[in-house]
Amino acid sequence: MNPIIEFCVSNLANGAQEAFETLEKDPDLDVLDYGCLSYCSKCSSTLYALVNGDVVEADTPEELTERIYKHVEENPLF
Repeated sequence: MNPIIEFCVSNLANGAQEAFETLEKDPDLDVLDYGCLSYCSKCSSTLYALVNGDVVEADTPEELTERIYKHVEENPLF
């Protein structure tokens, strides 16, 4: 089972698109986008994604990508 990375479409438009596109190329991740993930306060103030249900935040798309990979590494699925 691959880790699931979920993005809000509004957050993609706010700058997370580059992270989404990078992660989407990784065959070991399932990367999805939704109309809304119900984290509106985070969505309006930072870049974020849900990684297996956990919120991962960053200031830049590059940092978000790094933090997502770090989170996946530190929290393996069994």
